[in-house]
Amino acid sequence: MPENLPLALQWAALGCGFTWLMTTAGSAVVFFFRSERKLMHHIFLGFAAGVMVAASVWSLLNPAIERAAEQGVPGWVPAAGGFLLGVFFLMALDSLLPHLHAGADDPEGLPSGWKRTTLLVSAVTLHNIPEGMSVGLLFAMAAQSAGAAGEAYLGMALALAAGIGLQNFPEGAAISLPLAREGMTRRRAFAMGSLSGIVEPVFGVAVVLASGWIAPFMPWLLSFAAGAMIYVVVEELIPEAHLGEHSNVGTLGFILGFVVMMVLDVALG
Repeated sequence: MPENLPLALQWAALGCGFTWLMTTAGSAVVFFFRSERKLMHHIFLGFAAGVMVAASVWSLLNPAIERAAEQGVPGWVPAAGGFLLGVFFLMALDSLLPHLHAGADDPEGLPSGWKRTTLLVSAVTLHNIPEGMSVGLLFAMAAQSAGAAGEAYLGMALALAAGIGLQNFPEGAAISLPLAREGMTRRRAFAMGSLSGIVEPVFGVAVVLASGWIAPFMPWLLSFAAGAMIYVVVEELIPEAHLGEHSNVGTLGFILGFVVMMVLDVALG
C-alpha cells in the first residue's frame, strides 16, 4: 500500500461525495415540481453530454497519454486501446443489465421481472460508474505524483469533480421526477434518485484502494473511463437531447457544458 493512500482516499471521498451530493440536490427537485419541462430536459441532457465529452479529452485522455509517455510507452496505444475497451465494456453492460430510459416504453438489456421504477434507476446508475472511476483515478494519480505533476493532476481531479457535479444536478432531477410520474411517493422518488449516485463514491474510493496495484495500468484505466463516458454520450444523451421540437437547445446545452468543463480543466489544471 502506498504511503499517501490515506490522502488519496480523503480526496476521492470528498470529490465523489460532492458529485453524489449534487445528484441528491437534483433529486430534491421532486418536492417542488410535479414534472420536468421538456425544454429544460433537453438543455440539461445536452449540458451533461458536453461536460462528459470535454472531461473525456482534457481530464482523461490527455493525462493517459502523458502518463504513458512517462512509462516509455507510445501514448496512442493505451489511449486508443483503453478507450475501445471502455466502449465495449459499457456496451456489454448496456446489453445485459436490465434498464429503462426515461420516456421509453420498452426496457433494454436481458429480460427481467423488475418494476419500471427499478429499471429507471438502473439506467442512471449504469452511467455513474465510469464517472466515479474517473474522479477516483485522477485523485489517485495526484497522490502518487510529486511536485508540479501532482498539483496538475489534483487540479484536473478537482475540475472533473466540479464538472460532473454540475451535470449531476439535472441528472438527479431526471430520475426522481420520472419516478414520481410512475406513481412513487415523492420521498421515495427522492431517495431512489439520490441512491442512484452512490455508486460514484463507491467506485471512486474502490479505485483509490486498488491504486497501488493498478498504477502501471493507469493510462489504460483513464482511457477506459473516457471510452465508457463517450459511449453514454453517443448512445443516449445526445439522441435524447435532440428529440422533439427543441433540438437546437440540446445543441446549445452541449456547447455550454463543453465550454464550462474545458474552462474548469484549464483553469484548475
